[in-house]
Amino acid sequence: VLAVLLALTGFGIYTAFGPPSKGLTDPFDDHDD
Repeated sequence: VLAVLLALTGFGIYTAFGPPSKGLTDPFDDHDD
């Protein structure tokens, strides 16, 4: 169970800050003024 939680957490962080996030709208990159 712990391994599954760690896997889901790691996957979530990877999809949030990893390469896949380049195609999504990044709130930190919206400040282009």
